[in-house]
Amino acid sequence: MEATVTTNSAAKPAANRNRAWERYKQNKLAVISLFIMIALILLALFAPLISTHDPAEQDLLNRLKAPSAEHLFGTDDLGRDLFSRVLYGARVSLSVSIFSVVFNVAIGVLVGALAGYYGGKVDSILMRFVDIMLAFPQFFLLITVVTLLKPNLFNIIVVFVLFGWMGKSRLLRGQVLSLKNREFVDAARTMGMKDSRIIFRHILPNALAPVIVSATLQMGSMILTESSLSFLGLGIQPPHASWGNLLQSAQSLTIMMKAPWLPVIPGFMIFLTIMCFNFIGDGLRSALDSR
Repeated sequence: MEATVTTNSAAKPAANRNRAWERYKQNKLAVISLFIMIALILLALFAPLISTHDPAEQDLLNRLKAPSAEHLFGTDDLGRDLFSRVLYGARVSLSVSIFSVVFNVAIGVLVGALAGYYGGKVDSILMRFVDIMLAFPQFFLLITVVTLLKPNLFNIIVVFVLFGWMGKSRLLRGQVLSLKNREFVDAARTMGMKDSRIIFRHILPNALAPVIVSATLQMGSMILTESSLSFLGLGIQPPHASWGNLLQSAQSLTIMMKAPWLPVIPGFMIFLTIMCFNFIGDGLRSALDSR
């Protein structure tokens, strides 16, 4: 009997995943966006193998060259190969987005689960702290903190993690509040299970769907925020490439007139990535909606 219950409980998540994937596949834009994102991630991971030039190598005799067989995306104002810099910029922008959101979700899930499950003083203390954090204008707070720290990849991720988890905690808290008094949770308590096991084994698997959708949408927002900081000179610093500082280095009117591909290509990469994340999030919203 126990083996049968174990087998059924193991088969149920697999069946749910299959149904979710079938619903996701019905959204063609979401599927296309998923494959584009996989391709972008692979390009970023294998940038050292794919890039045709050293992204920091300067060739002043070949400044502002148009796209060609030697330089697929042309060269910038210092003669650096734009294709290589876009690939390495993808590593930075996607790393900031993915790692920031992963840690945001981890912190937000922990805080939201504790607040929703225990309620009372625990809920009041944690949610008042969340309210205080949300009261600050986030982008200006990011600018203030980044200016006080050395602007590098690690510090930017840390700053994004510190100021990006609050929405996830409130979202998950609401889900936990709606689930903690359900019959399956009461049955787990009756069996004498520990609170930690009830939260992580029974409540969270049923509460994470909206958090996953929110996290996917936030990845696009993180890329836009990092690009904005780098464009303002407060993000990734040259000669290291990010899509934001590629735009910043091409903001001169003279450069834009002589080499319009310099702002257009990184700008298009930012647009494409954010659009793909948004379509993926929209597909996940439909796929994970059990109704």
